[in-house]
Amino acid sequence: MTVMQNILITGAAGDVGTRLRKLLKGVYPNIRASDIRVPADLGKDEHFIAADLSDLVQVKKIVAGVEGIVHLGGFSVEGPWETIHKSNIVGCYNLFEAAYRAGVKRVVFASSNHAIGFYRRDQKIGVNVTVRPDSRYGVSKAFGEALGALYADKHGLRVTCIRIGNVNDKPLDKRRLSVWISPEDLVQLVRIGLEHPDLHFEIFYGASDNATGWWDNSNARRFGYSPRSRSEDFREEAMAAQAKLAADPVGERFQGGPYCSDEYDADHNP
Repeated sequence: MTVMQNILITGAAGDVGTRLRKLLKGVYPNIRASDIRVPADLGKDEHFIAADLSDLVQVKKIVAGVEGIVHLGGFSVEGPWETIHKSNIVGCYNLFEAAYRAGVKRVVFASSNHAIGFYRRDQKIGVNVTVRPDSRYGVSKAFGEALGALYADKHGLRVTCIRIGNVNDKPLDKRRLSVWISPEDLVQLVRIGLEHPDLHFEIFYGASDNATGWWDNSNARRFGYSPRSRSEDFREEAMAAQAKLAADPVGERFQGGPYCSDEYDADHNP
């Protein structure tokens, strides 16, 4: 696998972006960081360009001259449609369009488990299932996956979509025992997306080696993914934290958890 010289990380001021900036430093010689605000921990040796993803002119500026993009930028939680649309729909389109026009070779798109959140927890699913988003945020991630497929098939970008579970140093509750991914395992998936020679368009689940996981991640393993972190190592602590949480009958039925129960008023039981 060939290591790129110049990559861009959008959403660089966020939690995941901050972690990846640190972990990818030294792997890729030149990392350009971008966000709508300056990262609080920005180092003197880091190259940062502020940009609003909803402004195509600004996006063209940040993608110029890079070979690969790790696209974490956008609104990272549920919100009003106007906010989601501006940041995650228009912003995502601008990113892919600018990347294509600039001759960028690869894009790793931070999708989310919330694109498939309305599958039940007793269902084991792979990457070829129909999307069942649990929120407007989840809809925007399903859109991003579809957009990535379009730019891969029509324009030849190599695109990897990672349906991220929850990135943290450890799983914080029962649900996250099933969806957790350590920052180090996420780096593995990002590097596959940026470097693997046989990749065209792929979807991976962003999950570590979780014994109670709900996702078949054999597609990622096919490209060499070998997670090193195990959620079971933190089970006792996670379950102790779970005991302090309020019951959520709807959220506890579906993989998306509280994103499913938020605003839920269906009179059926999918």
